[in-house]
Amino acid sequence: MLSIGQVSQRTGIKVPTIRYYEQLGLVAATERSDGNQRRYEELAVTRLNFIRHSRELGFSLDDIRELLRISKQDDEPCSDIHAIADRHLAGVRSKITNLKRLEKELHRISRCDANATSDCAVLETLADHSHCKTDH
Repeated sequence: MLSIGQVSQRTGIKVPTIRYYEQLGLVAATERSDGNQRRYEELAVTRLNFIRHSRELGFSLDDIRELLRISKQDDEPCSDIHAIADRHLAGVRSKITNLKRLEKELHRISRCDANATSDCAVLETLADHSHCKTDH
């Protein structure tokens, strides 16, 4: 059995976050020691590593909850898992498209050659969206 501090060290997840995941039901409630300290089994480390890596890849907590639920069903086809991953990939691609538009607009406005703030294209554009050339 591991203390919450040991689990934190092994997973790279901060103690308050581990407690939060426990409150959300992403990690099973743990046994308590005689001193009322949380005690975790090795399975909790594996599960928390799964959660951490999923979060690093940008999956929402709801998606992670669903992935964990599906993962308990050994004989089920993984099409539902693929659907979650595909939906997330579509969201990432949409964000990339939006970021490219944003990059283009920021590049354009940052190239102003004004000598005074009263003529600065950056300030003008930030104050009035109609000065933008792209839909970002």
